[in-house]
Amino acid sequence: MIEDNKADVFLIRDALRTAGIDAHVDVVTDGEAAVKFFDRADEDPAGICPSIVILDLNLPRKRGVDVLRHMRQSQRCAGALVLVVTSSDSNQDRETALQLGANGYFRKPSAYDRYMELGDVVLQLLAGNSATSD
Repeated sequence: MIEDNKADVFLIRDALRTAGIDAHVDVVTDGEAAVKFFDRADEDPAGICPSIVILDLNLPRKRGVDVLRHMRQSQRCAGALVLVVTSSDSNQDRETALQLGANGYFRKPSAYDRYMELGDVVLQLLAGNSATSD
């Protein structure tokens, strides 16, 4: 998960748990650290490469779209699923993320019960379906 907001990290973890997704989740809190994570994975054949990345677009130190672009050029991690989870309601952000290879787009809602739908979106992606949510 590449997310700088602690409350959103908590909610995303809660949504995954509610959906019955039992996964080890690493959290990276800024875009520059995320780029370094993927670079380390490319340098170390034994390093971990995620099967799915939950990516915020509004990150400190490097924008989420730049992280996505960099990840898609990674030798080892380019094929990971990417779900953009963001507060952005911009059609341009959505189109750019999808053009750069995001597999899904989920706009962060203000209501808790709507946020919990994120778990189902992740399940859809893991099942091989694309997923977007307003």
